[in-house]
Formats: sequence, C-alpha cells, structure tokens
Amino acid sequence: MTDTVPPQIDVDALQSLRQSGADVALVDVREPWEFEFCKIEGSVNVPLGSLTSRSAELPRDRQMVLVCHHGGRSAQATAWLRHNGFAKATNLMGGVDAWARRIDPTMKVY
Repeated sequence: MTDTVPPQIDVDALQSLRQSGADVALVDVREPWEFEFCKIEGSVNVPLGSLTSRSAELPRDRQMVLVCHHGGRSAQATAWLRHNGFAKATNLMGGVDAWARRIDPTMKVY
C-alpha cells in the first residue's frame, strides 16, 4: 500500500454531485451491522475485508465514492482500488458521521 493520500471528496461536494444527477456509485466498506444501523441512501455494502474478493462487482467506468464511519477504512479501500485500476475511486472525507452531521441530521450516528 502506498503512503500517498487517495483522492477525496467532502460531503457537501458529494451532495452537490448527487443533486446534479451525476452517476456516482456509493460503496460503503463498513461491517454489515454498521451499514444496517445507518447508511447513505443508494449506497451498497462491500465490507473492507471482502473488497478484494468482490472488486469485480464494482464499476470501473464511473465515479465511485468509498464510504465508512469516519473516512479511514474508505481511504484504505480507495487507495487499494486506485492501485488496482479503479481510476475513478474517491474517498468520502468524514464518512457517514460527517454526512449525518452536515447533510442528513435525521440519520443515526454512533
């Protein structure tokens, strides 16, 4: 794994993209229990531990935003995906916690 910071997007920019109708895939790399507790609408759950075995399910041809609780695991996932040919993978800074606090205050936080 490389020490460079993978490309990132903040929650406000992601919300703007979604509102504009951009085709953005949201991939949540948290554990299933976390995903069930709270999630960004439209996201799919691919836990970090199964990312390598499930990477064929992920889109290579459109922007993909990786999500976790605070942005650490999704940064790891983004770095791995970019290293493996997913040129449009981007990390969501602050994760679902930032999303709940800035964009969707009705979302549960933990």
